[in-house]
Amino acid sequence: MNTRSIVNALLKIVPAVILLQTLFFKFSAAPESVYIFKQLNMEPWGRIGLGIIELIVAILILVPKTTWLGALLGVGIMLGAILSHLTKLGIVVRNDGGSLFILALVTLLFCLILAWQRRSNIPFVKNLF
Repeated sequence: MNTRSIVNALLKIVPAVILLQTLFFKFSAAPESVYIFKQLNMEPWGRIGLGIIELIVAILILVPKTTWLGALLGVGIMLGAILSHLTKLGIVVRNDGGSLFILALVTLLFCLILAWQRRSNIPFVKNLF
């Protein structure tokens, strides 16, 4: 496996793992997740609904034909998460040292790179370039 293949694999695996690892907390109604979604006035429907969407996004990212779609959806979700941190939650949530915010930034960056790499696969962008 060459360096390019490893980088391309990591660009998909890292955001998918970040999205998937949060599902346990969302679906088990962990106190941290419940707190976050109460602050956003989205508990419980927002927590569960977003968990389902994040599961779909992670799968789409990992499937080669749908990576572009997962990446675009991931960008949207992470922009929402970052905006929530900046406007309502704060960078540090319940003494997490900012780790949730950093994970959102990393996921956003990787999804942006994936979307850019696969821009020729995006139907409404294909005709622009």
